[in-house]
Amino acid sequence: MKFFPFSPIIGPKEKEWHSPRRLGPVRLLMPLPKDEQELLAAARLTKEDTMLIRDWMTREPITVNDDTSMIKAIHIMKQHRFRRLPVMHQGQLVGIITDRDMKEASPSKATTLDVHELYYLLGELQVKEIMTRHPITVSMEDTVEHAAQIMLENTVSGLPVVDVHGDLVGIITQSDVFRAFMHITGIRQGGVQFALRLEDKPGLIKEVVDLLRERGARFVSLLTSYTSAREGFRDVYIRVKNLSPEEIEAAKAELASRYEVLYARQDQA
Repeated sequence: MKFFPFSPIIGPKEKEWHSPRRLGPVRLLMPLPKDEQELLAAARLTKEDTMLIRDWMTREPITVNDDTSMIKAIHIMKQHRFRRLPVMHQGQLVGIITDRDMKEASPSKATTLDVHELYYLLGELQVKEIMTRHPITVSMEDTVEHAAQIMLENTVSGLPVVDVHGDLVGIITQSDVFRAFMHITGIRQGGVQFALRLEDKPGLIKEVVDLLRERGARFVSLLTSYTSAREGFRDVYIRVKNLSPEEIEAAKAELASRYEVLYARQDQA
């Protein structure tokens, strides 16, 4: 899927645009793909604009040493409401421990041990005995999408982040991925998302954008995907704002008369 956050779209002869988060115009420095080159402006990205892990991860995460007791690790997780902790040995990442590891290593509720015996047992058990060794890591220069793919494929909800030297510099979780996704789609700005299935040929996206722009729409984001579309087509998701309910219905009807409209969904900011 491609993500194109923008506001506003430039015209075919314009060479610069104004970002609502910056002062002054941003020059177009690079050519864009053929059917988007008149639609999107290439701008210098600020920290919160990028989709690199380094800009969404938690930096300097709290860690535990591999000889830390399980009861202390449980206390740290509860205190900070964490679900996982990187495990270190002499300053190097050697493992990761999760709340699931803790639960699996804890005595059953049906145990005959008394409270003092339980505390002794948990105090003697060290993190290195129950942690996952050699955890999967990602680079801080990888994209958030790459982290999401790894999490999904390996059924994990968080990943340690390392630098070029292999040193731990952060941790990225599902919540961070969700935040990045919300940012890039512009859902917090509300508006309406038009979903269309278009033939995969140059110029069609521009036609749709021109139609919406003529109705006064302000563009928030544009996404395209080939995953669910049949051969020769692609799905396009355009989020716009500044349209009244009546204008939304009119735009939907006009789009439906020319293209296959999957839906038009309005979200509150």
